[in-house]
Amino acid sequence: MVLAIGLLTLIVAGFAVARKYEVRWVLIASALLIATISGVQDSIVKHDLTFLISAWMRIVRVFVSTLSNEKFVVPICTAMGFAYVLRQTECDQHLIRLLIRPFHRVRTLLVPATVLIGFLVNIPLVSQTSTAVAVGTVLVPLLRASGVPTVTIASALALGASLGGELLNPAAPELLSVARILQRDLPEATSRDCVVQVHQLIWWHLAVVTGVFWFCTWRSERGLATSSDLTVALQTAQAIRWDKALIPFVPLLVLFLTSPATGIIEVPVDWLTGPKDRETFDSRLIGAAMIFGSSIAALTMPRALGQSTAAFFEGTGYGLTHIIGLIVAASCFGEGIKFLGVHILIGELVERAPAALIPLAIFVPMLFALLSGSGMAATQSLFEFYVPAIEVTGADPFRVGAFVSIGAAAGRTMSPVAAVVLMSTRMANAEPLQVTRRLVGPLVTGLLALILVAWLTGR
Repeated sequence: MVLAIGLLTLIVAGFAVARKYEVRWVLIASALLIATISGVQDSIVKHDLTFLISAWMRIVRVFVSTLSNEKFVVPICTAMGFAYVLRQTECDQHLIRLLIRPFHRVRTLLVPATVLIGFLVNIPLVSQTSTAVAVGTVLVPLLRASGVPTVTIASALALGASLGGELLNPAAPELLSVARILQRDLPEATSRDCVVQVHQLIWWHLAVVTGVFWFCTWRSERGLATSSDLTVALQTAQAIRWDKALIPFVPLLVLFLTSPATGIIEVPVDWLTGPKDRETFDSRLIGAAMIFGSSIAALTMPRALGQSTAAFFEGTGYGLTHIIGLIVAASCFGEGIKFLGVHILIGELVERAPAALIPLAIFVPMLFALLSGSGMAATQSLFEFYVPAIEVTGADPFRVGAFVSIGAAAGRTMSPVAAVVLMSTRMANAEPLQVTRRLVGPLVTGLLALILVAWLTGR
């Protein structure tokens, strides 16, 4: 009965999200409802009301512990603060102008260039919506001047900003979720371990998706001649400052130099943590790198240091509200799903057919993100369910985490209720459903290519 009613609750939750109800409210309410159903059944069977109270408290406990989890709050909030400082100092705009320069003389390359630029800018910015705003501010007028249709502009912008560039950043909330879950059995697991696996997969995904998307749009675009307005717009644009253009990658450089894998620079543990807080060192190091990058960016506009400081804290507030809040809701939802025994079903299915692990790890999060509009919520809620299957098959847990995260990112990109899609369509003046229909084929093709890569490599 719990499973049947729980599945009905999931369907209703998906319908509510599709109707644009507040996602966090839907996830928390669904978790509490499933917990109540399970608690009532146990209380009736065992004649003890404490089972119902215990079920509720499991959800409350997850809510409080996740909201106060330093491993999430510090990296994510400081990353968003860094993104806001980049916007305030216009460093992100200089980076985008630098990236678009090589493509403007070859018009047929503008669409794939938009996807690639969005992907690269998303690496340091982390937030998909912020990436769409930063990239769209520069590229949407240029693409319009070149005669590219609005649907193509919005599709390329959403695809680049949401395809998964942030998964190459250790501060990505999806990777932090994977690392936190794996730390129960692997205490030394970090989000940087996940980045290594994502790096081996995401470029295949990017190449296939961009290629298919480019081919789908090329036929309708090939008859259009290059507009002189594009060249004029680029020639009259503000000159590129290389110092500003390269600053967005400063935190990534810091993390690379201080990584144990490179061993180039060793940061003393007691600089960031006490002797009893060693497990928080990695997340604090990410936060310190973001603060350092923000400081360097602020120095490019010394007369506006006060404004840069305000922008940093505004960004951290945005991260707490829109990202941490969603992580909390997703954690509660994941705890509620446990009452249904979904993780047991996945484990049993993989035990009978081990080859099903990768397709399940990709397409189940994809469907969840398609309904919720959040790749992070999908990863946070579902990755834990694959842990028993990972133990059965002996698969690399970080690699499975990479597949889950990439699948969730694809689902978010093809969701008409995703914030990044709505922002992209708003900037290009297009319809969300038209954009997502354009993106479904390339994204699914890219995911199938990843499954093929996994099977061919035997991993």
